[in-house]
Amino acid sequence: MASSPQFDGGTILHHVTNTRSDIWYNINLFGLDLSITKHVIMLWIVAFITIVISIYATRSYRANKDAKPKGIAHLFEILMEFIKSDIVIPNIGSSGYRLWTPLIATFFLFILISNFIGMIPFFEKIQLLFPGVSGSSTITGNFTVTAALSVITFFSIIVAGTMKHGFIGHWKNMIPGGVPAPVLIILIPIEIAGMFIKPLALTLRLGANMTAGHIGMVAIFGIPMIIYQSVNSIGIGLGVGVVSVILNTAIYFLEFIVCLVQAYVFSLLSAVFIGMAIHAEH
Repeated sequence: MASSPQFDGGTILHHVTNTRSDIWYNINLFGLDLSITKHVIMLWIVAFITIVISIYATRSYRANKDAKPKGIAHLFEILMEFIKSDIVIPNIGSSGYRLWTPLIATFFLFILISNFIGMIPFFEKIQLLFPGVSGSSTITGNFTVTAALSVITFFSIIVAGTMKHGFIGHWKNMIPGGVPAPVLIILIPIEIAGMFIKPLALTLRLGANMTAGHIGMVAIFGIPMIIYQSVNSIGIGLGVGVVSVILNTAIYFLEFIVCLVQAYVFSLLSAVFIGMAIHAEH
């Protein structure tokens, strides 16, 4: 089937990828490409919103730690209490929640805002401020971004284990005690692979889930165009178009749930992996 001149694979890729055509400012430093692309710009926007919300929501506590929360501060406190009580303490423990709650909370808030901003059509107008950038997209659908978040978790696991058991003790804990020597030949490579599989799983889970939703929505909107080109019937094209709008409306609201769930899952798994390094005996 021929592609429509108005809708093809490039139309879908525009919403989920970060291509060379989306460079706003080209930077090359010692052979390293540090160009500012649409995803870099969206990262700045998300980081700015995350910082502003956090500072604004905690302003009363900085003035008085016993202040009674209200408005957004109250919602922020509920969120932090949820992350501390339902994610951090059950998996990392009550003795380390003060150290690790800020990291897990940052993961949750940053990923949640990134996911939701990718659902807002207004940010497609980002190209008006940054010529050459072809609109926005969900940065958590970029595997480079999710990999960077996973790398933070990877090193946090090592830091947590080292702080609890010492540098040598952390690596020794990867191998269970009392295991026969022949079994170690198989077990050691598995444990080393598992050390890298954990962040890889975080990378693929978040990136794939956020990418799949956008590809599905854009593809559904393209069905009427493809059918119209094939049958050359405005009536059939409009009929399929109405169905596409209804389907995408349902998927759009489903995507909001996915955005929330994926922020929760990434934060939860990060806490679980850090807790495994701390409580190696379990």
